[in-house]
Amino acid sequence: MDTEAELTERGHSSPGAGEGRPRSAFARFLAPDGWRRLSPLRGAALLGVACTVFLLLLAGFVVQPFLIPSRSMEPTLRVGDRLLVNKLAYRFGDVPRRGDVVVFDGTGSFVPEPDGAPGPLAGLVGGAASALGIGGPSDTDFVKRVVGVGGDDVVCCDARGRLAVNGVPLAEPYLYPGDAPSKVPFRIVVPLDHLWVMGDHRSQSRDSRDHLGAPGGGMVPVEKVIGRADWIGWPPSRRGRTAPQPGPAAPAPASGGGHG
Repeated sequence: MDTEAELTERGHSSPGAGEGRPRSAFARFLAPDGWRRLSPLRGAALLGVACTVFLLLLAGFVVQPFLIPSRSMEPTLRVGDRLLVNKLAYRFGDVPRRGDVVVFDGTGSFVPEPDGAPGPLAGLVGGAASALGIGGPSDTDFVKRVVGVGGDDVVCCDARGRLAVNGVPLAEPYLYPGDAPSKVPFRIVVPLDHLWVMGDHRSQSRDSRDHLGAPGGGMVPVEKVIGRADWIGWPPSRRGRTAPQPGPAAPAPASGGGHG
């Protein structure tokens, strides 16, 4: 009996099932002052992983960097500018408005639907690099200015060569110096929940005008908008908010189909 009691007491006082096992580096890192017990190399690696995960979450839901690859938005945006795209701008009931500079997925409107999806590893690496701002933008992502919203009647051009939305000529102070509002005549009515978008450097921009005869007619579904391009984050000399809105603001059509 004494022997059994002694064994029982020893069993109660011995380490638990998991207490005697070596803990992982990550578990040691999370423990109080655990980071001090890790080797400098391992601690730096874990810190790098944590920062990367944080940046990916930030880019996925809040603000995403976007590298400007072309001249289509000059002088508002220049080649090499790094935008900070506000992904919360349209998350809580708000919608894109005329004059907003938006980044959108052009699949199905500006580029055809792909025949097959990229490999999982290539897609993961490419998406992560783009989200972190260390790679170029996806071939299906575009940045343009909203000219017309759902229900708008957009016409090019009036007698003075200006775009008109719902019968109101647009003053476009952001246009590239010397560019005409458009050399391509058109008249379209934007379907509900879609956008008509154009670049600020009209002579260098492939935008909604270039897809008039394609499926969708160059209209971008609102659901494809990734976010609003609110700020230029890099280079330092270019930091600040994006360009002014068009004026005067065009009224919504009589049917009330337009937004903003």
